[in-house]
Amino acid sequence: MTAPGRYADGNGLYLVVDPSGAKRWLLRVVVHGKRTDIGLGGLKLVSQAEAREEASRLRKIARAGGDPLAERRAAKRVVPTFAAAAKEVHAAHKESWKNPKHADQWINTLTQYVVPVFGQKQIDQIESADVLKALNPIWLAKPETARRVLQRIRTVFDWAKASGHRSGDNPVDGVSKVLPKQKAADAHHAALPYAKASKFIKKLRTVDAGASSRLALEFMILTAVRTNEVIGAKCSEFDLKKKTWTIPAERMKMKREHRVPLSPRCIEILKEARKVNDKSIFVFPGRSDDKPLSNMEFLMLLRRMKFNITAHGFRSTFRDWASEQTSFPSAVCEAALAHAIKDKTEAAYNRTDLFEKRRELMVTWAGYCSGKGIESGKRPGKQD
Repeated sequence: MTAPGRYADGNGLYLVVDPSGAKRWLLRVVVHGKRTDIGLGGLKLVSQAEAREEASRLRKIARAGGDPLAERRAAKRVVPTFAAAAKEVHAAHKESWKNPKHADQWINTLTQYVVPVFGQKQIDQIESADVLKALNPIWLAKPETARRVLQRIRTVFDWAKASGHRSGDNPVDGVSKVLPKQKAADAHHAALPYAKASKFIKKLRTVDAGASSRLALEFMILTAVRTNEVIGAKCSEFDLKKKTWTIPAERMKMKREHRVPLSPRCIEILKEARKVNDKSIFVFPGRSDDKPLSNMEFLMLLRRMKFNITAHGFRSTFRDWASEQTSFPSAVCEAALAHAIKDKTEAAYNRTDLFEKRRELMVTWAGYCSGKGIESGKRPGKQD
């Protein structure tokens, strides 16, 4: 059999001789009512006996209503380990993350907390018990990190299912039900997702409430300071020409003076607040000129707007936005929140409050909240 053509061996099995002289096995079988040709390999690699055996196996699958081609592909498919799958998911999403630091954190947390536990297991062999074993050591000790790791594990398994590497439920679902309850403090400062910030600001500006409380809450959001620092703000603390608000040490949590750069919108709010009341020493007075707003004012305003969040949570909203949507260094973002540097050595060498870099950050944040883009006209975090 050297002439080009197709030579029947029986039961749908053929030896095909190509014009080039190459010889290969071909099985013709009906799959789900449709004639299908399945290649079984070349004669040099697959003997007649082996071809007949494989053809018989595939015909049985077809007669039982299965798909021989699908089963052969599944048998040949290489199922990745969790570590390999995580790297693939990271690579696929990396370009969509605007903040390189966030992209690095995504894969680094999985590498640190998950890969040592079940990273080398094939992703279709991992169970809820494996996920629980990885999360237990950090769930209460590092609650915020643990929640992010849990979400990232879920994403990897969702990718694996969509890619055909595993079936059934996501093993994270079972873990979520048995993990211990984290500290209640984590729920005290429920935060608004940053993607909803501009919609919230728009609603805030039109809500039926006192002008002083409306302006104060927006001002607090745009400056990312604490509630007491805003409601106790005095007119004497502001320099509108320099667009700077200097909060004295005695009013700061860390008992250290804090300068706040003011965006154009913040200046507008301050001028509008003075029009509402130009007699009080407080920028946002309460019911009487000699007293500031009550520290419950924002809570009542949020309830009126039907938002189940807290005023303090907007600091988290700002921080999440800065981390995930900009390229500003972490030190600049932490300085904007007036957070102390935990590392004593680093703190000893850090002699600046990064004020000018923070100005660009806060102007960018105000632009994002306005829904008009970046007020400064620069890319988030772009360095001069």
